[in-house]
Amino acid sequence: MANGVRVGIAGAGLGGVAAAGLLQRAGFDVILFDQAPGFARLGAGIQFGPNVLKILSHLDGLDKKLEEISCLPDYWVSRQWDTGEIMAKIPLNAERSRYGAPYITIHRGDLHQLMLDCVQPERVRWGHKLVDFQDNGRDVTLNFENGARETVDILVGADGINSRVREKIFGREEAVYTGWLAHRAIIPGSVARGLGADVNAKWWSDDRHIVCYYLDRNEDEFYLVTGEPGEWTRASGQLPSTRAEFKAAFKGFHPLVQGYIDATDVVNKWPLKTRQPLPQWYEGRVVLLGDSCHPMKPHMAQGAAMAVEDAAVLTRCMSLLGTQDLDGTFRAYCDARRERATKVQTISNANTWLRQPEDPYWCYGDNVYDLKIGA
Repeated sequence: MANGVRVGIAGAGLGGVAAAGLLQRAGFDVILFDQAPGFARLGAGIQFGPNVLKILSHLDGLDKKLEEISCLPDYWVSRQWDTGEIMAKIPLNAERSRYGAPYITIHRGDLHQLMLDCVQPERVRWGHKLVDFQDNGRDVTLNFENGARETVDILVGADGINSRVREKIFGREEAVYTGWLAHRAIIPGSVARGLGADVNAKWWSDDRHIVCYYLDRNEDEFYLVTGEPGEWTRASGQLPSTRAEFKAAFKGFHPLVQGYIDATDVVNKWPLKTRQPLPQWYEGRVVLLGDSCHPMKPHMAQGAAMAVEDAAVLTRCMSLLGTQDLDGTFRAYCDARRERATKVQTISNANTWLRQPEDPYWCYGDNVYDLKIGA
């Protein structure tokens, strides 16, 4: 172990799992906690760019395993909502050699499972909802809803936009509803192919959009996810919706989009929330990553990517700078990540990414292993 340092991670989402896998390989004694009773294949899609696949290559070649099962779009296509006119066609895997890794689209559950497989099973504690913790300057005692108590040297808060860790450090503050909600559904890939679907496309109007892409190499599943204005008064983070409601929200959109919506069966919706950027991501022996410190609207498809980047940079800082001076180590981590994460958060919230022709290399071409840590 890295000097026997025990690291507890609250939250087994993609950022938390990435941190667990990377820290475990760096020699830290990692324990991963999550409130869910166990793993579940949640019904949603996700896009991971080359910037993330470069990191996942450090998890026993996970990048190669993902490439075998994912869809690999050559281009990102932006289309006019009603006419279908192409507004932008941005090379993705068509310029793979330039980016240094593939761009994938995949079912989030399949991705999550493969990432979890990179963490030793005995290090994962399901059914552990963190309710409180005490940092006494020497270690951190964790208290869980099920009555369990654990003591760790460092606590990593990877517990999402409603982070209990963040709340404990910086005080309770409700996440801000942006005035936008999202519908999502998965339809058979055969239906999408029959309609003549793009492999990966976003249809834009002035006030809403729908993103559509395949979730697997065989194109068996096709994912629809939107961004649209709407009211949200429920405390719930997700609610059932209907095909009729989905169709009404995209009345007048191109016949191809109508065909997608007509093929839906199970439709859900959820509110898009965000927070203002935090000036600091740590206190004492506790540090944050991902949505717990910089949540964003999903319009760049980089929210989870930023969490994985955080995990990689945090691991590098802890490995290279050590854990004797945690203030210096955590400050180096924040200094290395804050500007990029805030830039992505700002662009994502503005919903302008790839609407018009632009070069996304600054985002997809980035490699966190090229960063000079502590410089």
